[in-house]
Amino acid sequence: MDKLKLIVAQVKQFLKEARVELKKVTWPTPKQTLASTSVVILVSVVVSLFLGLVDFGLTKIIKLVLG
Repeated sequence: MDKLKLIVAQVKQFLKEARVELKKVTWPTPKQTLASTSVVILVSVVVSLFLGLVDFGLTKIIKLVLG
């Protein structure tokens, strides 16, 4: 029973500390969130296109060399 009380007390303490830390967070505005999301999507598309082209080129080179 004492172990259970100790665990409950630790969980309560953790939740209190988490709440205090979350109050310190500077949350982004919807505009900032949209801008960040757009950048991530754009960079993902550009990188995927680049890697696709590199893969295509290397595939062609390997087929050319190996016959």
